[in-house]
Amino acid sequence: MSKNNKKQVIWDGNVRDAALTILLTVDKSQAYSNLLLHQTIEKYKIEAKDRGLLTELTYGTLQYKLTLDYYLEPFIHGKVDIWVRWLLRMSLYQMHYLTRIPAHAAVNEAVEIAKRRGHKGIASMVNGILRSILREGVRSTDLIKDANERLAVETSHPQWLVNRWVESYGYEQTREMLLENNIAPLQTVRVNTTKATVEQVLTTLEREGVKARRSEFMPECIHLESGQAARTGAFRNGLITIQDESSMLPAKVLNPQPGMKVLDMCAAPGGKTTHLAEVMKNEGSILATDLHVKKLDLIDENVARLGLNIIETAPLDGRKAASFLTKESYDAILVDAPCSGLGVMRRKPDIKYTKREEDLESLQTIQLAILNNAVQLLKQNGRLVYSTCTVDRRENEGTVQAFLNEHPEMNLEPIENLPEQLKAKQQNGMLQVFPQDIGSDGFFVAAFVKKGASN
Repeated sequence: MSKNNKKQVIWDGNVRDAALTILLTVDKSQAYSNLLLHQTIEKYKIEAKDRGLLTELTYGTLQYKLTLDYYLEPFIHGKVDIWVRWLLRMSLYQMHYLTRIPAHAAVNEAVEIAKRRGHKGIASMVNGILRSILREGVRSTDLIKDANERLAVETSHPQWLVNRWVESYGYEQTREMLLENNIAPLQTVRVNTTKATVEQVLTTLEREGVKARRSEFMPECIHLESGQAARTGAFRNGLITIQDESSMLPAKVLNPQPGMKVLDMCAAPGGKTTHLAEVMKNEGSILATDLHVKKLDLIDENVARLGLNIIETAPLDGRKAASFLTKESYDAILVDAPCSGLGVMRRKPDIKYTKREEDLESLQTIQLAILNNAVQLLKQNGRLVYSTCTVDRRENEGTVQAFLNEHPEMNLEPIENLPEQLKAKQQNGMLQVFPQDIGSDGFFVAAFVKKGASN
């Protein structure tokens, strides 16, 4: 692969070269690795034997980027091109973390890639650095005296985030979360209970050669231990939706009854919207709105595949919704608000490196603006659920407190309809789920009831 055509060609049969191209694109374009991986696998119809390694190399190198840099630092002298740095990270990831790949094979592959993408001088440098590491080993993190800094390097999370979480949740809780963030997530699906039971879907998947089991937390959730959900007949026929288990909490907590009029204010791509419809037994009405028009097509596609007919979609900015919709007309409203996404790092390790502390500060303004509109649209005695896929005190409890200060007519209510294992974790109508709690994404939910008239 020459320097001239390396941008055009991603896949020429070499897994490591493809992983390197994806890593470079993620770095350069701030693209999401999970989307790029999926597109690459689909576009080039990459076979299962290569698919696993491509995913492992891409995610693993990203997950441990800061740790790998700490290990590499003593061996790199002078400036190296960004593609060479990523090649070294990816190669060291194989040598240090993947015991099934012989270290010398990883070195040889790296040298060949360096020759193709660069020249003999770069190949020689890559060879020298990696062979020095093979001889001398990597330095210990025990050399780092500050506990938070050591934890940041060991788990490859930025220092500011580790400091923020330790301050909010304590060292041990943070350490558990950081370690969990580096474990590949299980694939989970939600059963469309308007079409089939969990048992029927498990039987269907078994017939298709997919190994699956029922979750011990969410009754409609299934864990896949093999196969790919999107490639199954169960998915094509609308029996399942691919969804993280934590993301099933908002619909369960809102718990809208059949026949109700429901609003989902930040709905795309529709996982929670369709869950609401299933909880309602496909009876009543749901208006699913989103700021991004193109994303509404994803909701429509999901709705059609699942055979649900109570959902309508409309392009609408949640911060202005009360100006366009009828006041006090909805029985239940879900605000799954835009957030920092710090709870989904296992799926999108890139978030660790692209988010900045200052990015988090502007989010609460948006969250409160949407909630303020929701209040005006909610009937008296109506239920409102606020949720985020983040682990951050300011965005979660902080936003709830600011919202309550502005709206005395809204009361936090004890959260019902929770999995048994999470019941004790809720506090005053709020629940922060950590990745280690149920082996799922970090997630937050708060439940309110409107007791008085809105201003």
